[in-house]
Amino acid sequence: MIADNRVTILIPAYNPDDKLLELVKNIVKQGFQQVLVVNDGSKKECDPIFNKLKKVNQCTVLEHEVNKGKGQALKTAFSYFLDAFPHSVGLVTVDADGQHAVEDVEKVTKRLCECPESLVLGVRDFSGEDIPFRSRFGNVLTKGVARFACGIKISDTQTGLRGIPSRFVKKLLNVAGQRYEFEMNMLVECKPNNVEIEEVKIQTIYIEENESSHFNPIKDSIRIYAVFLKFAFSSALSFILDIALFALFVMILNGIFVESYIIIATVIARVLSALFNYTVNRKMVFKSTSSHTLVKYFTLAVAQMLASAGCVFLIYEAIGFGEVGIKIVVDGVLFLISYVIQREWVFKKKYELGAS
Repeated sequence: MIADNRVTILIPAYNPDDKLLELVKNIVKQGFQQVLVVNDGSKKECDPIFNKLKKVNQCTVLEHEVNKGKGQALKTAFSYFLDAFPHSVGLVTVDADGQHAVEDVEKVTKRLCECPESLVLGVRDFSGEDIPFRSRFGNVLTKGVARFACGIKISDTQTGLRGIPSRFVKKLLNVAGQRYEFEMNMLVECKPNNVEIEEVKIQTIYIEENESSHFNPIKDSIRIYAVFLKFAFSSALSFILDIALFALFVMILNGIFVESYIIIATVIARVLSALFNYTVNRKMVFKSTSSHTLVKYFTLAVAQMLASAGCVFLIYEAIGFGEVGIKIVVDGVLFLISYVIQREWVFKKKYELGAS
């Protein structure tokens, strides 16, 4: 039986079945005294389940009139938690579908109490052949992209069993995302907030081939990878603008600067398209408020341009053909490197965990 009741259990629920009742019953039996359940706009047929939970002394039920998504359900509970339990160590989030064993909830709770400043993840083993394809595919995809796009190495990015320290809960209220992307955004926020990530191995339990999961590998993955997709879209728009501006200035300057109009048009178009790209990346992609970002951005832009020219020249000298193909490959690699540098240096978020 759990001895430390400074931790609150949080269960977001959407159209649950009787497994939710059993889960809460077992959690309370283990000694947990603070259980929050969020009814995220479930269908009316689920009302009897929530009505039974309201009669459990250790359980508080929060309700959304309509479905708002898992991320918003968590935020609703976060706000309540901060007001009701200001001195708690933190929260442990648990999925409502019965896929988290109570003994694993205890393990995550214990680690959170031992490391009250860290985000604790209950991580599953996806190597078994009995793992549903949707879950295995989703984890491999999110794990790989998270490592590249967000700079974080995590065994299980989709786990719903998480121990969240109280100070981090306050910061998460302002993090974007209403649905499954919020859980990925939570992981992304760890690095700029200097929150360490602890992993605790848990059982891998799938009920009915995980059919109860509301996670859509395609649609929700698009939401999860929104930052990288916006970066790619921003780069594409900047490329189109660069070409359009080049064509415009060639028409304007041709005849005025007979010998140098192409160079002048190239420079003006590249500077203006770069300013556009910088503004979009700063305000919409990375949403950075860091200082000196313009200087850093143009330092990177110049370095990237020189690297592109140098690499294309050296590779062409070595193989002797395919200038255009070489440039496409080189610029593609530099595009990915540029994303990481912009995320980690140019637009890196710098703020303190305790800031409001």
